[in-house]
Amino acid sequence: MNAVNPREPIPNALLSQPEFSVPAALETEIDELITHYPQKRSASLMLLHAIQEHFGYISQQAVEWIAAKLGLQPINIYELVTFYPMLQQKPVGKFHLRVCRTLSCALGGSYKLHRHFCERLGLDPEEQGAQTTADGKYTLEFVECLASCGTAPVMMCNDYFHEGVSESKAQEILAECAE
Repeated sequence: MNAVNPREPIPNALLSQPEFSVPAALETEIDELITHYPQKRSASLMLLHAIQEHFGYISQQAVEWIAAKLGLQPINIYELVTFYPMLQQKPVGKFHLRVCRTLSCALGGSYKLHRHFCERLGLDPEEQGAQTTADGKYTLEFVECLASCGTAPVMMCNDYFHEGVSESKAQEILAECAE
């Protein structure tokens, strides 16, 4: 959408989700969330989280819906989706593995850890972006700082944080996921 033609979608790399429809219960929850902020715009991130929690990722239609709900241009929502790494632009696996790649973790072995996961999961170790296994069970990606530089390398599996991750600890994490 743009100022000249508000129905024109912004050019972006987000997945299209033609069947996108916000259920009434979710819209009620979102309407209530908006009331907690002095300006509608301030609720942008919370709405993105609510949509992602329900749909698993943020689609182009979700961006446009949120923008309309808040009286904003889609670019105002799109810039948040592309800036914050916790907002997913495509579906992720049941187990979302995020390996820190910033300096302390890189020096502590995060690139070796990433390669180990790739080898175990059949993914491309040269790929820097998020990759999902063919069965959709695992998504592996490098992320920026996870704020535990003193215990490198660090990673997250879904919402669980792991420090000082060796190859053997990585195997334990994968084994827990397989249970």
